[in-house]
Amino acid sequence: MSRLQVVSGKGGTGKTTVAAALALALATEGKRTLLVEVEGRQGIAQLFETEALPYEERKIAVSAAGGEVFALAIDAERALLDYLQMFYKLGSAGRALKKIGAIDFATTIAPGVRDVLLTGKACEAVRRRDKQGRYVYDHVVMDAPPTGRVTRFLNVNDEVAGLARIGPIHHQAQSVMRVLKSADTAVHLVTLLEEMPVQETADGVAELRAAGLPVGKVIVNMVRPHVLDEDAVREVSEGGRAAVAEALGSAGVPEPAELVGPLLEQAAEHAERVGLERSQRRLLTGLGLDSHELPLLGDGVELAGLYQLASELRKQGAGE
Repeated sequence: MSRLQVVSGKGGTGKTTVAAALALALATEGKRTLLVEVEGRQGIAQLFETEALPYEERKIAVSAAGGEVFALAIDAERALLDYLQMFYKLGSAGRALKKIGAIDFATTIAPGVRDVLLTGKACEAVRRRDKQGRYVYDHVVMDAPPTGRVTRFLNVNDEVAGLARIGPIHHQAQSVMRVLKSADTAVHLVTLLEEMPVQETADGVAELRAAGLPVGKVIVNMVRPHVLDEDAVREVSEGGRAAVAEALGSAGVPEPAELVGPLLEQAAEHAERVGLERSQRRLLTGLGLDSHELPLLGDGVELAGLYQLASELRKQGAGE
């Protein structure tokens, strides 16, 4: 199984929630997972109901399967200081650069530098080993930028490696791309069974494949149960109205006949949505990727809901 699991998706599809649930699902007994945030929104801290994450790896949860989940909110400025220390041994000189604003200048004048630092930090966590030679983390889960930006975000090191032909920057960019384009990485796309998210997912898959980045699974989020389809609604509408009224009356509903019309309208809307969702699911199937499906949680995603989603992912083989 890939050790770096990148999670992207159209805004509003719940990609951060899915990334957090995936981190919990992967943290099976005796395993450690690192959940990485790169957009500076502190979404992970909110989901796990903890204080804002500092620039350090901190344990935030123990999974129901017995593993540990750590989290890291990567800060581009701090990552640049790490980079300067690692490759140029600048130490206090690096801190001086921060004081005079050189780091802000570097990450603003060349936006790609920021993405290099963020992906580089995540890949360093993937490769890191302890004194016994074992990987510090069994899996690293990255809550990545949305689908429209994720390919450029992940592929920026390829561009940097081409621009800087020699030296530590070139070698760092190459080492990051070796991780991102290897079997150690899988880029999962989160979607809803709606037209725009499905289309953006299809476009994202095409872009990732064109860039040579490894596409993982499609994760369909907020799936609602199907209660009625078009045939059932049509059957009731064409001759079953009296039976519906009788059933309502038997259940003690006052004036049941007056409720049949509004109920059938709602049923028709539900059946229409079921039909649309089926068509979108067929489009997703056409992408040729494995998928997971997560239910819509009626009470919203609090911490208990996050564990519920992790359990669903484990049942569907996400931790295998």
